[in-house]
Amino acid sequence: MQRNGEDYKKFSLHIGQFPAVIIAPDDVELITGTSDVRRKFLDTLLSQLDNKYLQALIDYNKIVVQRNSLLKSVSERGYIDETLLDILNHQLIKPGELIFNKRKNFLEEFLPAVANSYNDIAGSKESIALEYYSQLFEDDFENLLQAFRQKDLMLQRSTIGIHKDDIELKLHDENFKNIASQGQRKSLLFALKLNEFERLKLAKGFSPILLLDDVFEKLDASRMHNLLKHVCVENDGQVFITDTHKERLHQALHDLQVPFQLIELNSQD
Repeated sequence: MQRNGEDYKKFSLHIGQFPAVIIAPDDVELITGTSDVRRKFLDTLLSQLDNKYLQALIDYNKIVVQRNSLLKSVSERGYIDETLLDILNHQLIKPGELIFNKRKNFLEEFLPAVANSYNDIAGSKESIALEYYSQLFEDDFENLLQAFRQKDLMLQRSTIGIHKDDIELKLHDENFKNIASQGQRKSLLFALKLNEFERLKLAKGFSPILLLDDVFEKLDASRMHNLLKHVCVENDGQVFITDTHKERLHQALHDLQVPFQLIELNSQD
């Protein structure tokens, strides 16, 4: 892979060079899915903003794979190499703590901004809370690795660490995904993605490309208007929108009085 005719020494150096933010229907998994989906969102964003974070994440994930392999070998060998486990535990601490601290510092500002954006898009003032969850809030990482040592040996996998982190989403003090409507879920998805866009724009000094892929289905006119106003009026970047309702999209963009080009694709039998 090359940039400006020069080969990258490492693929990781390419990450973050050409930022783009995509919002698609399946992205609602960010709200309704498991913690893995939200960690991936956070890791993808922070890796584009901070190369030290990216390298620490690569190192951490590599060590966790090695540690899990060692733990799984216990049932085959009938014993554990305690010295090797101690070495892997020690190697996990530095990248794990770096990732934890960078996530914590970033989310202290990012999550309140997402909550504000959610209410702007929803056009209401709802009691929404987004909180960073990590086992490392409970104790020092080294102490946690020792405390969970026997549990890890029994389950044959690493049960403690930043690979268990999550962003907890609550609405009126209840689990967001359990009580939120489809419109509320999409509003929170848009809020997360648009703040991702703003963070990349601030860090890079230019607007990322923004793609809205068929995201207006089951979205009321007010939420659609608020979203389009944010991305088409308040944003100076390039926006690509795909939608199956030509008239609705045309009217919405016309009402905002923004320049746009509408290209219609006709399906052929």
